[in-house]
Amino acid sequence: MDQPHVATPIETGEAGNPDKTPRTERGRRTLRKLLDAAAIEFGERGFHEASISAITRRAGTALGSFYTYFDSKDEIFQALVRYMSEQLRDHVTPLVQAAPDEISAERIGLESYLGFVREHKEIYRIIDEAEFVDYASYRRHYETTVARVRQRLEKGAARGEIRADVGEIHAWAIGGMNVFLGMRYGLWDDDADIGEIARIANDLLANGLKKQD
Repeated sequence: MDQPHVATPIETGEAGNPDKTPRTERGRRTLRKLLDAAAIEFGERGFHEASISAITRRAGTALGSFYTYFDSKDEIFQALVRYMSEQLRDHVTPLVQAAPDEISAERIGLESYLGFVREHKEIYRIIDEAEFVDYASYRRHYETTVARVRQRLEKGAARGEIRADVGEIHAWAIGGMNVFLGMRYGLWDDDADIGEIARIANDLLANGLKKQD
């Protein structure tokens, strides 16, 4: 979340056959349309019930356009997991980078994550299914997300804003909290005040559960 955007594996062709890399802006737009359509199709129907023809219908493209970029349903699903992870990263990154300190960054990061989930509820079903459809993508999603949390924490510690011994366990604890808060207040509940949820969770990070005087 703290790294500037660089060309993604999808944009460079690493998500599939390098020979299928879009060479034009029109091609890149078509690829994004297919991925956005796949997100809806997989999110609504699940991997096994989804179909390539339905993805292309949703995208408004010819069936042949699909095979310009992907060889199979498995391949577009793998690319989609990475694509959604990158969308989430690019949504949150500039907001947390603008935070005045590390504690504030975690509050802003959670609040923006909850907002993203409300706009892209399909992300939970897709990531959950990835555990069984493409385990490597599933694990990569969480490992890279938590790695960015850890990087933020360590930078905050270096600046003297938080405790000096933060590390991997702290990052996974924060990541786990965010995932479940996203499920409860992003996926299941559209009415709760996400700013207040982020404030309460942030108070827990800053002050723990110790009784306040």
